[in-house]
Amino acid sequence: MKVAVFSTKPYDRQFLAGANLEGDHALTFFEARLTPETAALAAGFPVACVFIHDQLNEETLSAIAAGGTRLIILRAAGSNNVQGAVTA
Repeated sequence: MKVAVFSTKPYDRQFLAGANLEGDHALTFFEARLTPETAALAAGFPVACVFIHDQLNEETLSAIAAGGTRLIILRAAGSNNVQGAVTA
């Protein structure tokens, strides 16, 4: 599965790539935070993996849903950065 991974640092890339060695996910790493302005980067990715500083407001969620993203994976202990509800 194609996964857009946002807000990554080198140590994130190393850890996630290592965890996927036996998996069949195609991870594409972006240093950029996911925001309404960067949402186009997620186009064509059914999955977005985000961090706590990514903006998951209604504008961003609508934009990535329009680009085909249907699943969001949170690299966080909570979900307080997720705001709004979007249905595809």
